[in-house]
Amino acid sequence: MTRVLLVSPRQHGAFGTIEDAVCAAPAGATIRIAPGEYAESLVLTADNRDLLLTVLGDPGSVVVEPGDHDRSALAGELAAGQTVTVTGLVLRAVDAPAVAVSGGRLALRDCTVASAGGHGIVAGDQAELALAGVRVTGGRGGLVIEDAGGLVEGCEITDVDEDGIIVRLGADPTIRDCTIERCGNRGVYVYQGARPVIERCDISRSGGFGLEIAHSSSPRIIDCWIHDTRDAGVRFGPGCGGLLSDTRVENTAPPGVDIASGANPTVRAHESAGPGRGNGQIGAGAAGPAIERTSRGDPELVAKLLAELESMIGLAAVKAEVRAIIDELRVNEWRRAAGLGVSAVSHHLIFAGSPGTGKTTVARIYGELLRALGVLPGGTFREVSRRDLVGQYVGATAPQTAAVVESAMGGVLFIDEAYTLSGGLPGDFGQEAIGELVKMMEDHRDELAVIVAGYTREIEEFLAANSGLASRFAKSIEFEDYSADELVMICERIAGHDDYMLAAGLDGALFEWFTQLPRGRGFGNAREARRLLEGMRKAQAGRLSRLGRRPSRDDLRTLLVEDLLAATA
Repeated sequence: MTRVLLVSPRQHGAFGTIEDAVCAAPAGATIRIAPGEYAESLVLTADNRDLLLTVLGDPGSVVVEPGDHDRSALAGELAAGQTVTVTGLVLRAVDAPAVAVSGGRLALRDCTVASAGGHGIVAGDQAELALAGVRVTGGRGGLVIEDAGGLVEGCEITDVDEDGIIVRLGADPTIRDCTIERCGNRGVYVYQGARPVIERCDISRSGGFGLEIAHSSSPRIIDCWIHDTRDAGVRFGPGCGGLLSDTRVENTAPPGVDIASGANPTVRAHESAGPGRGNGQIGAGAAGPAIERTSRGDPELVAKLLAELESMIGLAAVKAEVRAIIDELRVNEWRRAAGLGVSAVSHHLIFAGSPGTGKTTVARIYGELLRALGVLPGGTFREVSRRDLVGQYVGATAPQTAAVVESAMGGVLFIDEAYTLSGGLPGDFGQEAIGELVKMMEDHRDELAVIVAGYTREIEEFLAANSGLASRFAKSIEFEDYSADELVMICERIAGHDDYMLAAGLDGALFEWFTQLPRGRGFGNAREARRLLEGMRKAQAGRLSRLGRRPSRDDLRTLLVEDLLAATA
């Protein structure tokens, strides 16, 4: 039974502060907060597992704002698999980010966030965000997502001094159905190898570009409306790629879509697009060879996506499996065009393996391949977990699961750690979610690709939880751990994206480090490489600050063996 803790400074027997309630709350507890203003900072740790903080009244009736200008209203260093949910609160700060989180999963729903001198929300270090109906307004900047992911849906970012949303350091969130307007600089800034999906967003009245892509980033921008910006609507910098599809760019500085020399995005509009928002009209700057107009299939885009898959480090067996699937689908299209019979094919897949082995990235590419082949109509990629599918009371789970599946129609539904749906006690609502999922996977097999991911052994147990589940999947693909050589290559690639280089001898030292690193269940593969590089950058910063002179450009770019030693000490 869920334990409920009450926070009300004026009620006898209740907690006087939210902080006291958080410290006392057991795992899975709900903290209900009476209306009022709370001059405190909520600090979450790995001990605060699966908490729900909610208002005891209308949304917006609880305001949290610390008295110390340098502290966040909500800050947390969460552990992998840990979830904290906050609903209906107003979170304010002065100089610090109003919300700062690293690791774990933070869900904010129907919250208002503002920081006078900082960003509204900052998420990093593999955090997973689940923002729904959040309003970020005023202050220096809106939302910063770095080396993190998740879903930002139905949110508003308005009236900030600088950038509305920043996505960097390889981050790959999905930003959907959001409004970003009246930002002092860019509406959205994507850089340092980031790969977000930006879908059905309204970006307007920015003081700079509506959306700028830089430093080898490859976003997928689909069905957006970008308008009334001081600079170009969309700017792709040198070395950037990605996809700009079905997006209207209006009333911006020319050209509407600015593609720099050395950039190679796909800019695409459907011939059938009609009037209205998201109708595929591309700004004047994108006219000419940058636009591909596609109908049933797009061979050039298929080749480009397969090349993107091939460019991933390692994963030889995975690449072969995906290519075999695509070959079969391509031949089926040729047979259909020739009037020959084609057997029904399921697009649902199982991705088994450890974290950090590229499962999410391959799933995104697979979805885009299905769209480029004309097999699926849309490029939607929806990443979910147990919490998104399972309701909190009897009768809630089936409709909730159905709604999630419906939201991914035409694209890919990626269920990470799917085995958690079957790991509960008898009567657990996860079984109800599996049952609904099995039904909808069959009913909509031509409209959707469901990919479940997780550890190999646990995925096998998940498949055994329902007699019809295993038969719904066309294939199981095993993602092996990266070798030490491959992890060194990943380090080199990440460093290059971030404008760093490895000094002579550092690759050998990295190889030795990865060779002796324990490969237990918690081994993060590419995440280990990214985490190590982050530590090396911090060590380099400390080393350069002690030089006694201004560092040269090479000094600033070069990581040394001693930085590795400091990061791993």
